[in-house]
Amino acid sequence: MKQKANYKPKQILLSKRANVFYLEHARVLQKDGRIIYLTDTGEDVEQYFNIPERNTIFLMLGKGTSITDAAVRRLSESNVIVGFCGSGGSPLFAMSDPVFLLPQSEYRPTEYMQAWVKLWFDEKRRLDAAKALLQRRIALAEAAWRGNTFLLERQILLANNKIEIFKHRIDTSADTTSLLLAEADWAKSLYASLAAGCKINHFTRNEGQGKKESISDRVNSFLDHGNYIAYGYAAAVLNTLGISFSFPILHGKTRRGALVFDVADLIKDAYVMPLAFECGLNLKSSDQDFRSGLIEVVHEAGLVDLLFDFVKEVVHID
Repeated sequence: MKQKANYKPKQILLSKRANVFYLEHARVLQKDGRIIYLTDTGEDVEQYFNIPERNTIFLMLGKGTSITDAAVRRLSESNVIVGFCGSGGSPLFAMSDPVFLLPQSEYRPTEYMQAWVKLWFDEKRRLDAAKALLQRRIALAEAAWRGNTFLLERQILLANNKIEIFKHRIDTSADTTSLLLAEADWAKSLYASLAAGCKINHFTRNEGQGKKESISDRVNSFLDHGNYIAYGYAAAVLNTLGISFSFPILHGKTRRGALVFDVADLIKDAYVMPLAFECGLNLKSSDQDFRSGLIEVVHEAGLVDLLFDFVKEVVHID
């Protein structure tokens, strides 16, 4: 009898994958051809759970976690990005790459990176790409906020005058510095609208505090958590297209992973901010509730497809 050849099921397209995992106090390993994680329950018999790696975009490992080389190798074969982070999903710690451990493949496309580099070294095209990024952020935020039940119940809307002012400043900006100033004012207006609608007095955006003593602290904690999930999606898209994180169009030209921050912004205004305030107000909401909610809306809205399409549009490659 002929032996059956080893069969590997086809991978799901990255943009169609449904799963993102965040683990704490767990061991990730390969067992019987599967990726599993063991939980530390303190009992004699450890519980283990499967990770469907072929339907997973990225995996975040929090405090008290470990992973075997065999598991990393299999995750890499399935094009799953792995990152180590602090409690609650942030901050991400320095790795071989500043954002995530990336699957190493010599068969990723080259045309996107080549086109992106040509764009990046052309100052006018790079500025135009940054403007396109901000315009797309406005469009996504408008659409998402109009369909958000939590915001509608509290009559929290994107003010038309703020939108028009931001669009005008984008159109008339002659350099990146002007765009960054306009973006900062836009972000402040979004926080102000959300805080006023949620009746949170004197809200200030404080990153990396790790506190949950007040509603403002809870919102800030969820914002940190959500931003790093957004970075994971952006990193997965850019890595799949073979584009280096070192060629940003707006943020941090001295930071090696800044392009991840640029692309992740397409998710933040539209989805991370509103959900962070919603979960911040609900004292029963946990990190797991927030994480599950964000992953669900990202999947339902087809945002990974959108991120792929945007990057391709910027470099004019279909």
